[in-house]
Amino acid sequence: MPELPEVETVRRTLSELIVGKRIRAVTVRLPRILQKPDDPDVFAAMLEGRTFTAVERRGKFLRLILDGLVLVSHLRMEGRYGLFADDVPLDKHTHVIFHFTDGTALRYTDVRQFGTMHLFPAGEELVSPPLAKLGLEPLEAGFTADALRGSLGRRNTKIKPLLLNQEWIVGLGNIYVDEALHLAGIHPERMAGELKPKDWIRLHEAIVTTLTAAVEAGGSSVKSYVNGQGEMGMFQHRLRVYGRTGEACPACGHPIAKSVVGGRGTHVCAKCQKPPKGAAGPATGASAAASKRYREGGNAVKRRLDGAAASES
Repeated sequence: MPELPEVETVRRTLSELIVGKRIRAVTVRLPRILQKPDDPDVFAAMLEGRTFTAVERRGKFLRLILDGLVLVSHLRMEGRYGLFADDVPLDKHTHVIFHFTDGTALRYTDVRQFGTMHLFPAGEELVSPPLAKLGLEPLEAGFTADALRGSLGRRNTKIKPLLLNQEWIVGLGNIYVDEALHLAGIHPERMAGELKPKDWIRLHEAIVTTLTAAVEAGGSSVKSYVNGQGEMGMFQHRLRVYGRTGEACPACGHPIAKSVVGGRGTHVCAKCQKPPKGAAGPATGASAAASKRYREGGNAVKRRLDGAAASES
């Protein structure tokens, strides 16, 4: 699922592509993408004649601003936007089309069909689901070490599941939580309530540093993510631990191990991130198998990139 850096990259791309364009008509080919209103005819009628004035983001949600309305869009796992000439043949997974008066069209495609769209009067979207209960925004000025500690510090819960919970802090998914915790030197199974003030300072700095670098790199194309112009992100070249089971830690050389924390695959360096008592060990056979795969051809991220490069050559 796209995380904050990927959604921010899509936001920036769409800002360049659609701001100022006026909607002539809307075609809905998969009505269940629509959550509010859920009637395709009503949805289309509300948007016809409107102009996109800005594209903003809240956590992992896009806020497509129009004159008088806001379209809240969640890409989920495979959702993508692209701008095309209106007469270009449709992909079979194209579900919603915004036809513009200039002969172009914004198309939403989604292989998994998990994406959602909510349409609100301007301002109502921030106090209504799905945005109403979102937590701290980690790239805004109000995100400080004290704010992070104030939100999470009293909870007797492992730090990784808390960082993944969008009601406490938004935009972080599995990739960037693993990366930030490694950079901060904090084991994902440490209890939030047991972290020291210096831990919160390091964690805050690591979150901001990781997300900022990922946004600058256009996100991470570990699986299928591309931006609104079909371009891959490049941050996967700089991942420290995620997807690198069996490789040497870039900080100390100790092998990266994978375990499961809060139901999510988790990558750690046990030397840089001292485990608390009772922490889960590597998944059975996972480290040895991953080490063997790495020796024989690299990790999953590297193999995907190598395959992409080969297909382009």
